[in-house]
Amino acid sequence: MTRSMFRGSWFAIAFVVAWVGVARAQPKPAPSQGTDFAVQARTLYRVAACAGDEPIPQRLSVKIVERHCKGMRDLYATHHARWADKAQKFISELRPKDAPKVVVYPFGGGDLSTALVAFPDATEITTISLEAAGDVRAIDTVKPGTLAVDLGVVTEDIRRLYFAAYSATKSLQAASRSPTFPGTLMFAFAGLALHDMEPVSLRYFDIEKDGSLRYLGAEELDQRAAELAKKGPAKPKTVKHYWYEHDSAFGNVEIQFRPRGDAKAPLRTYRHIVQNLDDTHLKADDRLLVHLRAKGTISAMTKAASFLLWYDDFTQIRDYLVGNIAWMISDSTGIPPAYADKAGLEQITYGDFAGPLFQIDPKNVRAQFVKLWKSQPRRPLGFRFGYRDLEKHPHLMITRRKP
Repeated sequence: MTRSMFRGSWFAIAFVVAWVGVARAQPKPAPSQGTDFAVQARTLYRVAACAGDEPIPQRLSVKIVERHCKGMRDLYATHHARWADKAQKFISELRPKDAPKVVVYPFGGGDLSTALVAFPDATEITTISLEAAGDVRAIDTVKPGTLAVDLGVVTEDIRRLYFAAYSATKSLQAASRSPTFPGTLMFAFAGLALHDMEPVSLRYFDIEKDGSLRYLGAEELDQRAAELAKKGPAKPKTVKHYWYEHDSAFGNVEIQFRPRGDAKAPLRTYRHIVQNLDDTHLKADDRLLVHLRAKGTISAMTKAASFLLWYDDFTQIRDYLVGNIAWMISDSTGIPPAYADKAGLEQITYGDFAGPLFQIDPKNVRAQFVKLWKSQPRRPLGFRFGYRDLEKHPHLMITRRKP
């Protein structure tokens, strides 16, 4: 090899080494932030949830919107007076000051209204249910001719939630499929309006294998929606608990919010995730559990959850709660005492419980709850939280780590 060839080879080697070093030094591309549908979110919040100061779109009747909003504001005021203020004061005296501000609410639909009653200072709230969030962009194409009827449905859905203290799965499933004002989003926006909060951003996301979130862009959402529309609705062949998750391109949503009018306030996060929480689905796809476990110790709530945590085919979500809660509020659809006690949890009862409303209980779990209430001093409860018992008594239970 000549000297010039030898020198050239070293130059080549040096160039390759330098190039590899530069390549390694290059930062990884930032994860996609997806498309922020903040404009549509604030318009839907104004037109249907009746809060905020966004202008009403010119194509919509101001008279119809304002008539609807008068009814909604009356509904908020009544709910504050009849239930929300009383429940929030009572629960605030039970909830420890150091309770985690990250909240998980399984089987919760879009019930941000109750979540913020129980945890008004939460910085992050996640609800999980069979219902998809829905497409917020529907507000861009709402038909003026059906506006009054569509807004009337919104009012009735929210009224049903507030007056019954929960929404039946059948009602949630129907509302979530509304093409105009998607029910899950409407429950969330009503919760923000009720608590004088406002949406700042709205994005859709997927959960990755490692539990992280990947936000979705408008084009990808449109493509998914077109593929689902082409495929058509499909029901599973076997559904053990009758209901099944809503297959939608707009399934998981993240809404960042803050106190209304306070631009300097830290942003808080609400997420709704569509997921069947039975063991069959969570064992087949554990991304949700990976995501939830990454939150560490949490606060939690559940109510009117069809007693699913009593059943042996919901062990995955039950084990997650047992292993990760610091403090949890529920009705009798919460964690059964046998599992709580084994995990070093204690349960404090309020109101009266003589047994559940339903009769499907092959393992006689009801006996555990009846015994639990009988074993403790009676603590009065002046409001309903989820289901009543079979004698129509309100009841409530706190599950927490033993001191």
